[in-house]
Amino acid sequence: MSGVWVFKKDGFRLMENRQAERCSLNKKVLVYLASGEVVSSYSSLEEILSNLGWERYYGRDLQFYQFHKHSSTDLISLPLNFSKFSSVHMYDIVIKNPNVFHVRDK
Repeated sequence: MSGVWVFKKDGFRLMENRQAERCSLNKKVLVYLASGEVVSSYSSLEEILSNLGWERYYGRDLQFYQFHKHSSTDLISLPLNFSKFSSVHMYDIVIKNPNVFHVRDK
């Protein structure tokens, strides 16, 4: 069984991946801190990431947009459809780019 653990002050529970995706859609936005710009498309995100040293990775898996850095082993994988870009993906970008991005409520 896979999913996301949701913690609240009265307890916690495991939320299935599909349910977690529905709950997180359109509630969070990814903000590029240098300009205060909300990332609203993959083209703008790709431009920012490339300026940070990330390159588009054209691997075997054609179901995702993927980015990698030569200086690390990190890989960012994003769904092809931007409407499925969720807070999970946003936090992955934030973790791999500290002090560059921020996730906030819409």
